[in-house]
Amino acid sequence: MKFSPRLLAVPASALLALTLTACTNASSPTSENSPSTSASAMDHSHHDMAHPMDGGPAPEGIQEASNPTFPVGSKVTLTTDHMDGMKDAPATVVGAYDTTVYQVDYTPTTGGERVTNHKWVVQEELDVPSSEPLKVGDTATITADHMEGMEGAEATISGVTDQTVYMVDYESDGMTMKNHKWVTEDEMKSAE
Repeated sequence: MKFSPRLLAVPASALLALTLTACTNASSPTSENSPSTSASAMDHSHHDMAHPMDGGPAPEGIQEASNPTFPVGSKVTLTTDHMDGMKDAPATVVGAYDTTVYQVDYTPTTGGERVTNHKWVVQEELDVPSSEPLKVGDTATITADHMEGMEGAEATISGVTDQTVYMVDYESDGMTMKNHKWVTEDEMKSAE
């Protein structure tokens, strides 16, 4: 049986259209994380910012927690909404660390509205002259790239906590976020 190239082109183009539609679905990280036009929409969240599906390894020099409430491998439920679909999502702890954790305000290096109350950046993700914890109002350069335009931005510290901080894998809307940075201890509960 001989196939016509035209007959194959129709199913291939239909498959391409279906794939592109799935990739641009409003619940996908790519579209829901495009730069926001409203600073208030950015208030203490990751909403509307480009965020990778895999956050990569923990920063060098960060101290693993010696006795975390949620050890690595713990099944938890997230109680925060840093990103759309995060609240009440099931998650697995993949890292637990003792460090100083900061909420920060910064203007993305790629331009756009100022991000306010971004949660979270850890001490090891800031270019600071000493290992002493920063205070509200202090400034530092962000070395993390959690979001597009974050690395290299000057941050103003808007909040500080010494809670154990966690890196988690979680599922939302059929997608898995790996090594999401960061969730504090009071932003999750045991899944059991």
